[in-house]
Amino acid sequence: MKSFALLFLVAICGMGGLGQKLKPKKRSNGEEINFRTKTKDVCTMSMSGDEEMKLRIECKSQGMSYWCEFTGKPSVCRAFRNNPKIYWNQIAVELRKLPHACESTQVLKTTMCQKAPTEALMKQIAAGMEPEDLANQDKSVQKTSTSMRGAGKSSVKKIGKLPVLPLIKPTQHGQGSENETEAMKLAREHCWESLHGFCSYIIGIFRG
Repeated sequence: MKSFALLFLVAICGMGGLGQKLKPKKRSNGEEINFRTKTKDVCTMSMSGDEEMKLRIECKSQGMSYWCEFTGKPSVCRAFRNNPKIYWNQIAVELRKLPHACESTQVLKTTMCQKAPTEALMKQIAAGMEPEDLANQDKSVQKTSTSMRGAGKSSVKKIGKLPVLPLIKPTQHGQGSENETEAMKLAREHCWESLHGFCSYIIGIFRG
């Protein structure tokens, strides 16, 4: 009886340990945080990755849009592993204090990971700026050129389908004209003036 109770206790402890192993880690992959800078730029920061994290910041400001990207390994910081959400919120708080989210931010630091190794820091690797409506202009130009090419093809097809007119054989008027002249001469010679037309018609029939 004692051995059965001991085995039951061991099984319960093993299940408890298994439950702890299967407990999901706290992740921030794919999350987004919206914020505004000191000059009211509307920004969104998104995080991706696992051991090496990637942070992308996109902002809109007075008809312009700008962006920047950071990489680092904040997972080497124990505080980050315990609660990554607080880590990203601290970065967003620091960015809110700046007039421009991507300028003067070569390295992003947080208070919760001050003593972490330097590889834990998020370092800027790329940045850019462009007019906000530049993408829309490119799409409209591409659409216009496509429609013009389509119109050109349709016009070529229409021209290619023009009907071919059959060749008309020329009629031989020479022999008929000679017969009519001779018939009229004979009619003038042998018929009254009022019957020239009728006589010419009859003579023409007989002469073929």
